[in-house]
Amino acid sequence: MSHAAPELVLASVRQPGESAPRNVHINNGVITRIAAAEERPAGARIVDLDGRYVIPGLWDEHVHMTQWAMAANRIDLSDAASAREAVDIIRSRVARTGGGDDGGGGPVAGDVGTTLVGVGFRDAVWADAPSLAMLDAVTQGVPAALISHDLHCVWVNSAAAKRFGVEVDASGLLREDPAFALTRELGRLPDSVVDAWVREAARKAASRGVVGIVDFEMTWNRDVWLRRITGGFDSLRVDAGVYPEHLDRALLEGMQTGEDIPDGNGLLRVGPLKVLIDGSLNTRTAYCVDPYPHGGRGLLTVSEAELLALLVRACDSGFVPAVHAIGDAANQVALNAFQTAGIRGRIEHAQFVRTEDFARFGRLGITASVQPAHALDDRDAADANWGARADRAFPLRSLLAAGATLALGSDAPVARLDPWTAMSAATTRSALDGRGAWHPEQAITRAEALVASSRGRAGIRVGDPADIAVLEADPLNAPDRIFASMPVAATLVGGAFTYDGVGAVTSAR
Repeated sequence: MSHAAPELVLASVRQPGESAPRNVHINNGVITRIAAAEERPAGARIVDLDGRYVIPGLWDEHVHMTQWAMAANRIDLSDAASAREAVDIIRSRVARTGGGDDGGGGPVAGDVGTTLVGVGFRDAVWADAPSLAMLDAVTQGVPAALISHDLHCVWVNSAAAKRFGVEVDASGLLREDPAFALTRELGRLPDSVVDAWVREAARKAASRGVVGIVDFEMTWNRDVWLRRITGGFDSLRVDAGVYPEHLDRALLEGMQTGEDIPDGNGLLRVGPLKVLIDGSLNTRTAYCVDPYPHGGRGLLTVSEAELLALLVRACDSGFVPAVHAIGDAANQVALNAFQTAGIRGRIEHAQFVRTEDFARFGRLGITASVQPAHALDDRDAADANWGARADRAFPLRSLLAAGATLALGSDAPVARLDPWTAMSAATTRSALDGRGAWHPEQAITRAEALVASSRGRAGIRVGDPADIAVLEADPLNAPDRIFASMPVAATLVGGAFTYDGVGAVTSAR
């Protein structure tokens, strides 16, 4: 005979802005009561949190989880200020390992030997340009593939081009679909290796108060996550996105956005339908109204008519569309399609928006799924390529004022999977590195950032799932630097501790 778990009481906790502590009562994974701190019901499992602060658990609304987990185990090129510095990092790796894998480059499954894999380069702000010859000169015939920070570009040497059967010009650069295809190929590592990396990445996310992610990994993601959950993954809730090439399969499986996936232990749901219609700022492929300084307006990879047909089909099938649109022309195309279809959905990124389009976000009921840390990572590239028009780049305040719903994320590995980094960027428009705020008029408040990071939950409420982050400081009043690196004491998903930084589990009585 099974017995219900005892009531869990998070004792002596405060919500942001409050001074008097209270107790949060949890039964069967749901918040059932918020009561006076003196109440200690008999038979309950009581965890005394000594006046710490509780907020709704945080979500990262845009992640590529496998790529994020892999990035931590690849060669970090994020500090390279030029193509020359990037190849110097690769030269050092080759000199140290002779091209063999030392745990940082990463073997590619199914190939003899190894391929050196680097991540995080930003050539949009380099004074020099990548080239095939430059990378060939330092790799001694060892295949090398370097993935840009935005995932839209891969820089390869001749040996990698030959190994993977890709054609490159003198630049050595693959962009957009060819880059995505090679990135997927580079990720074909043993499941046991990748799943272990994902578990570690998820544990780190839980330690930052994260309770859930929307995973837009470019694969048939449902089965990947079922395998992980069957293998013991339990740190996060996951909404697994679907891409158009897999929509027919999803429909045959009866999948719809927001529905629980059987055998997912209550952690796995169907995510949105992800549609990419333009490129990125770093690769200068974001589709823009005005030309870039070097010429060209970027790429529109899905026509407005094609997008409209896809949105209508998605809506009719129970899928929420999530349209990747970075350039202002791409956002215009996406909004046109949503308006004509008469449906709601998400625009992923919304990095650069025409002034006349802000109001349409609110009027059409569009969720702007935005990544505030990109505003700081890309400020120089935005200034260089969008010039005076950059005042409408990463326009969080303008979107919110127009009535859009904001959903904050990281686009990890493009930025770190850490909601406090995102919220700090959203509220200060600064990396707190002495450079000052970038277009501070587009900042939002901390309260707004917290709501946008917790699926609209403004506080702990009775009846909500017990997805909770416990903090060491009041997020509404802590200094900027404390807020940006907020110390998290514990995280709970469905009333179960996924991170315990204060010995809460062992101290329960």
